[in-house]
Amino acid sequence: MKIAFVNQPWDSVTPPVQAGSVSICTYEIARRLVKNCDVIIYARKNPGQKAVEFYEKVEYRRVSVATVRFFNGISKLWSKLFLKSSYFASIFYGFSYAVRVAIDLRQQKCDVVHIPNFSQFASIIRTFNPQIKIVLHMHCQWLTQLDYDMIKRRLEQVDLVIGCSEFITEKIRCKFPEFAKKCQTVYNGVDSSFFNQKKSSNSLDKNGVKQLLFVGRVSPEKGVHILLEALEKVVKHFPKVHLNIVGGVSSSCPKEFIIALSDDDPKVADLISFYNTDPVTGKQSSYFEQLQKQMSSELVKHVTFCDSVPHKKLNTYYWNADIFINSSFSEAFPIPIPEAMAASLPVVGSHVGGISEAILNEKTGFLVESGDANELASVLLNILNDDNLRIAMGNAGYQRAVDLFSWDFIVEKLLHHYKSIC
Repeated sequence: MKIAFVNQPWDSVTPPVQAGSVSICTYEIARRLVKNCDVIIYARKNPGQKAVEFYEKVEYRRVSVATVRFFNGISKLWSKLFLKSSYFASIFYGFSYAVRVAIDLRQQKCDVVHIPNFSQFASIIRTFNPQIKIVLHMHCQWLTQLDYDMIKRRLEQVDLVIGCSEFITEKIRCKFPEFAKKCQTVYNGVDSSFFNQKKSSNSLDKNGVKQLLFVGRVSPEKGVHILLEALEKVVKHFPKVHLNIVGGVSSSCPKEFIIALSDDDPKVADLISFYNTDPVTGKQSSYFEQLQKQMSSELVKHVTFCDSVPHKKLNTYYWNADIFINSSFSEAFPIPIPEAMAASLPVVGSHVGGISEAILNEKTGFLVESGDANELASVLLNILNDDNLRIAMGNAGYQRAVDLFSWDFIVEKLLHHYKSIC
């Protein structure tokens, strides 16, 4: 079997892939899938990159795409003229990229093409490759948030729809019952052997300071402002605590991708306030700037913004942490949660999306109401004050990561689904 993966049009891929959750998923799946299949990864070509490259027996084929800057102006015009969908969801977004991939696929004679998130690529690829099997892999809620008729037409071109959590998959089944039999769930995974390393004897309790960890982009939907609000409460009762926030401080998700599409979720929709301009200055402060203003002079001493970190270096942050936190308002299935579990950390997460499937409440961690800083603070204090609970939850989380979320298990399941449509 010959499989082709088509990366998102903004993702440039240089193996070993070190950034971007979807790109990391594709990379980790492909490098294991190649044991049983021939595998190609398509991605955008940046200056200095080779058009064709082999790495760990996976073939990387890169195509040139129009610059994102060019499309920003079109995006604004599109949103004014066509209110049903955002420009990124239109057939024109990434069109040249998709066409070039589709033409090249004809020459490669692949059996399956695997597309993350961008449903518009399905019809383009089908036009040039009528016999190929198309897999659409959703790491977000776009299929159920965008124009119904548009998505329905695209799903008619797809042979298999994969959701990265049952939360995503079930929403698609309910919205499009005629395609329910095409829909399957395959979780995002973790290299459990990489993240499972014994901590040194002093790593859990350096100078008596317990270490909290957040990994993810610093963006409103990730709820970092709620985490900081909760931490303000925690330090009043447990002052020997420190929070490391690992993620790009200038990587806020465009409001069109999540917040503007979340009319059915008031908590998420209300996050639009973080994108508003200041009525006095007429300027828009970045989310990171707003977080800095939020923190008191005392809280600043307990927080470190670590910015982006290559994926291969994240393990050190997990090993030195005592508790992992995901305070998001919206999540499909965040990779850092199984990574934290593989590092034997208890995980505190919002009771939203795929997080509720990753964490076993009161077993591997705690689920809390999104946006509730009081509940989050209470749960953190509970774990901070009970080392036996913290260790027990970490051990249970490790076993869950190995049993359900290892990449080898994920690839085995994915290969089964490929065979079912071929």
